Amino acid sequence: MPGNFADPDDSTIVSAIIAMAKNLNQRVIAEGIETQEQLAFLQAHHCAEGQGYLFSKPLAVAPLARLLRQGIAEAIVH
Repeated sequence: MPGNFADPDDSTIVSAIIAMAKNLNQRVIAEGIETQEQLAFLQAHHCAEGQGYLFSKPLAVAPLARLLRQGIAEAIVH
């Protein structure tokens, strides 16, 4: 995921990849989401799935299970 989309080419490439995958009926999962700006960009481009430090650092099994039980909304870094 591009850092903050400061380079217009970054957002163009990400948009094109999302559109191409959707046109090929592929599931789009963004990785490396670190900022609210990136999340908003992806949501605006109809990419509904992703992972990254914005949601959680990498976790071992037990903390991951706890996170899934609690719900991701409580774990999002603000």
